[in-house]
Amino acid sequence: MSPSLPDIRATLQGAYDLAPSMAAAEATRDLHARMARVVPLADWARHAPYVLAINRLKQQRGAVVLAHNYMTPEIYHGIADVVGDSLQLAIAATRVEAPVIVQCGVHFMAETSKILNPGKTVLMPDMGAGCSLAEAITAEGIAEMRARHPGVPVVSYVNTTAAVKAASDVCCTSSNAVQIVRALPGDTVIMTPDKHLAQNVARLVPEKRIIWWDGACIVHERFTAQDLREFRAFQPDTTIIAHPECPADVVAEADFTGSTAGIIDFVARQRPAKALLVTECSMASNIADAHPDVEFVGPCNMCPYMKMITLEKVLWSLHSMTTPVEVAPEVIAPARAAVERMITLSSARSAA
Repeated sequence: MSPSLPDIRATLQGAYDLAPSMAAAEATRDLHARMARVVPLADWARHAPYVLAINRLKQQRGAVVLAHNYMTPEIYHGIADVVGDSLQLAIAATRVEAPVIVQCGVHFMAETSKILNPGKTVLMPDMGAGCSLAEAITAEGIAEMRARHPGVPVVSYVNTTAAVKAASDVCCTSSNAVQIVRALPGDTVIMTPDKHLAQNVARLVPEKRIIWWDGACIVHERFTAQDLREFRAFQPDTTIIAHPECPADVVAEADFTGSTAGIIDFVARQRPAKALLVTECSMASNIADAHPDVEFVGPCNMCPYMKMITLEKVLWSLHSMTTPVEVAPEVIAPARAAVERMITLSSARSAA
């Protein structure tokens, strides 16, 4: 039986000095400087003891932390060795030399790291950190789509389980979906599970007929075109930047659409005076200090799954070496092939 949260806290408090500390905050001032715009020093004094303990334990365990762009600033800036979107983290996972990976993201990301590193230990700080997209499609659903459309290639979003990846021909992310779809043979493609990403890709790749599965991200689906129109009327000088997991009419209202990495690159290049990020809340927080000349304004939606990953859970994960993610051996090879094909096609297109 897994220990209770009070027992975990008692164990951690007994093993590490985790009391709020201005001394710890001063000792990690360089890390705090990366997020000072969004994390007050008083809050950092609470986080810093955990950050110090985790970063020491990483060295002892030979561990690296891979963190998604939606992680909170204290994780993103304080303990992460690699940060990025799903594609960037997948590529990074193929290059990791450390024997232990701690995945600060959601469960499918940890599975992807395990698929690409079957001989390494991949730790998930909270196994309950799932994803509405990953829950929307199963391998049986892929088989159903193939039966309806024989011979049509299946592209599955990386936001899926290992079993779904194994049942697919190739994976994609929001940053490379257009490239992947264009690179596939034939004039028809099946995309699962995000209907909004599929519809946005269909608009950009009109030469292909795209058949989609009826799934959606609970964060991005909540935005509406009317929300954006009302915000633009209220603040017309704001640059609206949307993620392609948003509904197509939301994307149509935006000034720019891109993956999390694409959004970060756009802000860095364009430096809009005021920006509304139509995506997960932590995105703006994590890039705010790098761009003090950009005013980030609301609204945003928070991913409840991403926020399940906390410094306390990461520390416990490294302290106890739990919870390791496992993928069935018979699933690893075909799932890896789908992920590696995505990386290969993305690299080929980028080099072209």
